[in-house]
Amino acid sequence: MTAACKFCQIIAGEIPAHFVLDTDDVVAFLDHRPLFPGHTLVLPRAHVETLADLPEDRVGPFFRQVQRVEGAVRTAMEAQGSFVAENNVVSQSVPHLHVHVVPRRRKDGLRGFFWPRTRYASDGEMAAVAARIAERMV
Repeated sequence: MTAACKFCQIIAGEIPAHFVLDTDDVVAFLDHRPLFPGHTLVLPRAHVETLADLPEDRVGPFFRQVQRVEGAVRTAMEAQGSFVAENNVVSQSVPHLHVHVVPRRRKDGLRGFFWPRTRYASDGEMAAVAARIAERMV
């Protein structure tokens, strides 16, 4: 736990939240400024700032809980689908790893709201970018 972290304060009960999951390792609660009702945040109980900081042996168990929350949100909100997202540093409002689970419906107004789409200038540029990333896979 980190005293200055808003999510650590929520986990410690210092800031109220509406929890939907509370396990030894993972918690989930409703976002206080949801995109839609049911928008839920899933996070490790331990203070971890980014996905890269999450210990490898915790990745699978963490994302199994994200998967469980996604199914519960989709079903409970009678949604057609969901949007599941996680930011690292840029656009990460609280520096504590958290995954957004947002119920979605066709024509809900969120199409394309996050990213403007672009194109590679050529197949060669695309291949070069793929090679750069592949070289750094650990």
